[in-house]
Amino acid sequence: MGQGFSPRGEKGRFVLPSDFRADVRDASDGQRILCIDKHHRLPCLVGFGLSRSEQFAADIDREEDKALRLGLDFDRDMRAAQLYGFHRASFDDSGRFVLPDHLAELGQVEDGLFFQGGGTQITIWNPRILLDMGPGWEAAQAGCRAKMADMAKGKRK
Repeated sequence: MGQGFSPRGEKGRFVLPSDFRADVRDASDGQRILCIDKHHRLPCLVGFGLSRSEQFAADIDREEDKALRLGLDFDRDMRAAQLYGFHRASFDDSGRFVLPDHLAELGQVEDGLFFQGGGTQITIWNPRILLDMGPGWEAAQAGCRAKMADMAKGKRK
């Protein structure tokens, strides 16, 4: 839960906002590991704790069952590759982590990241892309603008 913003820091590092650190650490069996991947549908990245991967097999089964009921094709191998291909980013006590270049490219990352809580995962946005999203994203967009303004004023939240 929560929102946060991180500018690109020294050595290309970003900071996992404090709202998320304890939950991610708890969801990673006490390890400071943020799992990051390209969101399968939205133009952003997604972050989660290691324990989220325990649900992937059931998610794949559910998605396959739904596709079969609807008469749609479903590729289990492709979906498994999408879910299990995440990057494990270690973060320090201050939340600093390195975002690999391939994920920065996929997420169209520029000078900062906006983090939006989403239940079992965090969506991680290039603010410019989030601000261009259509209806339904107004609360996240307002939060992003506010966090960016706070950061510009020198307030770290």
